[in-house]
This record gives sequence, C-alpha cells and structure tokens, in this order.
Amino acid sequence: MPESPVRRSHKTGLPPGTVVHVGNKSDAPVKLMVMHFDEEHFVEYETSDIEACLKSIQQPGVTWLNVAGLHDPDLIETLGEKLGLHPLVLEDIANTSQRPKVEDYEIFFFIVLKMLEYEKVKGAVQVEQVSLVLGENYLLSFQEDESDVFDPLRTRLRNGAGRLRKLGPDYLAYSLIDAVVDNYFIILEQVGDEIEAIEEQVSSHPEHHPLPEIYRLKREMIALRRAVWPLREVIAALQHSESPLIQPGTVIYLRDVYDHTIQIMDTVESMRDLLSGMLDVYLSVLSNRMNEIMKVLTVFSTIFIPLTFLAGVYGMNFRHFPEIDWPFGYAFFWLICGVVVILMLLYYRRKRWL
Repeated sequence: MPESPVRRSHKTGLPPGTVVHVGNKSDAPVKLMVMHFDEEHFVEYETSDIEACLKSIQQPGVTWLNVAGLHDPDLIETLGEKLGLHPLVLEDIANTSQRPKVEDYEIFFFIVLKMLEYEKVKGAVQVEQVSLVLGENYLLSFQEDESDVFDPLRTRLRNGAGRLRKLGPDYLAYSLIDAVVDNYFIILEQVGDEIEAIEEQVSSHPEHHPLPEIYRLKREMIALRRAVWPLREVIAALQHSESPLIQPGTVIYLRDVYDHTIQIMDTVESMRDLLSGMLDVYLSVLSNRMNEIMKVLTVFSTIFIPLTFLAGVYGMNFRHFPEIDWPFGYAFFWLICGVVVILMLLYYRRKRWL
C-alpha cells in the first residue's frame, strides 16, 4: 500500500521540540554506520558509541553518519544535543509523516526526502522517510530501517571511484538525493509495466474485472506524486541557496537532479491520465456489454409480446369460439405465430437492430 497516515494523537499537548517517534514500530536495534574519508583515506565502521561518531566528525575530512532506525528517541536527542541541532529538527526526524522539505539553519541544512521501494510480491510501493543534516564537514542521514538505495554510493566510496572522495559533504548529499530520485525512475518503470498489462486486459479481456488493480495503481500514483512534487521545491531551494555549505560546483549537479524531478512529474501525470482514461474505457466496455445484453433481452421480449397476445386470445374460455371445432385450428395457430416471428425478425434486420 502507498503511504498511509500515521497516528499522531500521542503527541497532542506536548511542547514543541519533543522527540517522539511517529511511525512503524520496530524491535530491531538502531545501527550507526560511520564513513570517514578524504581523497587519500577511508575508514568505515559500525558502532553504538555516539562519542566515537563525534570524534570522527571533529577530525579533518568528511564524515557520513547513517542512522538506521528512528524508534529510539533518546539516541536521536543525544546525538542532536552533541551536534547542536535544533530541537524542532530532532522532532521532525523522529516524525515519519513529514512532507519533503529543506530548512536552512545557517550552520546546517535539514532535508527530508521520501525513499520509495516497489514490492513485487505485494505489488505495492512502500514509502520510507529519509532525513539529511548537511553540516560543514559532515552529513547525517536518518532512515526508518536498514534497507536503502545507497549501496552503490557506499561501494564508490570504498573504491575511491568518481568525485565522492574528492569533494565535500554537499556533493555527498547531492549523491544521496540523486540516488533517491533515480530510484523513482525504476519504480515508474515497474508500475508502467503493470499499467501496460492492465491496459491489454481492459481492451481484450474486460470480464476479468481489473477495476481493483486500476484503483490500486491510482493510489500508487498519488504516493509517487506526494513524494516528487515537494521534492522539486527542495532541489530548487538548494540550487538557489547562497549558503557556503553548498559549493558552486555542486549547484550544476543539483540542476541536473531538478531536471530529473520534472521528468518524473511529467511521467507521473501521464500515468495518472492513462489510468483515468483506462478506467473510463473499462466502464464504457462494461456499459456496451450491458447494452448488448439488454438488446438481446429486448428482442426476445418484443417477439413474445404478440405471441403472448395470441396465446391469451385463444386461451379464453368462451363456449362459442370460431376455430374451436376446426381440425386445423392448432396448426393454424402455430403458423400465425411463426409468421409473426419471421416478420418481426425481418423488420429488426431491416432496421439493423440485429
């Protein structure tokens, strides 16, 4: 299923900045993955010690700290206090119902994204919130669980390939955003394959009742639109920011991501129009089939109306009936009925009702 509303009732009445997890509960431990690197050196380790993470951030180079799991508010609050993050940022990190956005706190940027994953078994798009905190020499990423689309970036960092090890945390933040956006294209391709299959089914086998699938795909499109539409504003704000945290060389790459979001939005809108048209076609096919059925039933009914009249006349219990003593009366009755049916069928054929 697409993103569904999460319950926020237990936050009612709490002061602003209170860190309360809003989202899916999990019993898995929170994982802290640290990557510290520069052009010549690379260190990677997993830890549960926040102080070790802070020591990496204080050293020269770039530190990427990935937090997998948002169900430990105390850990998020402690990490935020150590790095001087605003309490409202910590509150938004733990609340997975945020809309994609970017906020400039001068000494860091706070970015919220929606990472999508397509589950083939369920045939549904799963939505996960990813929060980024971009500082002067560090990047924090907060995810709901461990699975993500960032493994190719980790591989490039380990191998020292490309610009990731040479440029700053702003380029790393761009790379994470670009990975999320590129994954949208994969989701659209998978959903597009489903739309093509249902389109073929609607046009050739409408009796299979694809209506639930069409409505499910329309909901998937709504989830995609919710993820991409505000992301365009996020990329535009980063692109036009005058903050020293965004280097001029990174702006060019952000412009490319912005173009990708426009393409995705165009594709989403096209798919929504296609699904709406498919729904209209399906309902039109059902209506036409019902009209054909009603036409057949109407033909049979109109044929039997005069026959019923004749049967009613000759079924009356009068003693003196003109044809009652006629030896050929029964055959004459059927002859009249046959002539009436043939004449009506010829009339319908002439009117092209048959």
